[in-house]
Amino acid sequence: MKFLMIFESNPSAPPPSLETLAKLGAHTQKMLASGTVVLTGGVVRPSRGIQMKNEGGKVTVTDGPFAESKELIDGFAVVNANSKEEAIALSTEFLQIAGDGKGEILQIFEPGEVPPPK
Repeated sequence: MKFLMIFESNPSAPPPSLETLAKLGAHTQKMLASGTVVLTGGVVRPSRGIQMKNEGGKVTVTDGPFAESKELIDGFAVVNANSKEEAIALSTEFLQIAGDGKGEILQIFEPGEVPPPK
């Protein structure tokens, strides 16, 4: 199974130290090499983002910044995990290195898969 993991750092926390960044880099390289992490990256702040909206078949495009943005995603990873519990363990390991913040885990359905019941 694949999962999308989203990370949002605590906005009042100081930026990560060089030591923390080095640990995150080493952890990411290890996870990429093992095949656990499929793809990872950081996300540009909404000041340079784009919003797309479809209403009644009309698509509008709006360039940032967006003052109403309250939750800012700092990074993401797509991971391979055998279960929801394994995905939680992988996210916990990352959060313990990354520091204060919060995450979200969303399962990615692959072609032919049926979503599990709620």
